[in-house]
Amino acid sequence: QIPTYLACPVKYRWTYVDARGKWYIRSKSYYSFGSTLHAVLQRFHDEQDKGVTTTHEAIAALEESWIEAGYESQDEMMQAMAEGKSIVQAYVERHEREPVTAKTLIVEKLLRMDLGEFTLIGRLDRVDEREDGTIEVVDYKSGRQTVNAEDIKTDLAMSCYQLLLVQEYPGRNVAATIVALRSGDKATYSMSQEELDTFRQDTEFIGNEILDRDFENLTPVAKPLCLHCDFQSLCKKSDGFADQLQAFEPAQA
Repeated sequence: QIPTYLACPVKYRWTYVDARGKWYIRSKSYYSFGSTLHAVLQRFHDEQDKGVTTTHEAIAALEESWIEAGYESQDEMMQAMAEGKSIVQAYVERHEREPVTAKTLIVEKLLRMDLGEFTLIGRLDRVDEREDGTIEVVDYKSGRQTVNAEDIKTDLAMSCYQLLLVQEYPGRNVAATIVALRSGDKATYSMSQEELDTFRQDTEFIGNEILDRDFENLTPVAKPLCLHCDFQSLCKKSDGFADQLQAFEPAQA
């Protein structure tokens, strides 16, 4: 929710505050695609789930859990499914080649932290314990080809996850890793105690700002992200918004 607010408080209003916004939210194929891959990898790494341990089983699990919402045509969906199968197969094969040096502790779990006026909540894809005792959150990105440590350092969600894990596993070193599923590329970053302290303060500030914000009287201001926003028609009811938006629309040839 915090990244949505930082990107656009009006979008935050229609997504999380005003119930009327739900009627304007459209299904997105990339959300469906990512959710399907996450479901398969959750089962693959869940030691309690013995049904997905091989490439064949992982592909079958993808077919079982496939989410159809958001695709514009059957052809587009079938192309995405073929791509998903290729990604899952490559992931499992990489995992089989690499030596197992960490133990998976949790998959797809919500962690919470009391920050006074509000509770910080994060859903973690996977948490491993390395051989040296480091607790590592692993996050899957279905739309990325590459990733580096700077990407993780500046990723708000990854910082939230580390903050939550420091509370969940006191006294342990914590690290965050992003896996770019399309290529297998991955990178890791570990926040210092100073960074964690600063991030916690910033999170408390933003959270309290959200709680105190008067969302009913916000004036929409057009920006590039508005071009693909589900709530564009709502914002166009505000005087001057449509004219502002024209500045970001591509010129007609």
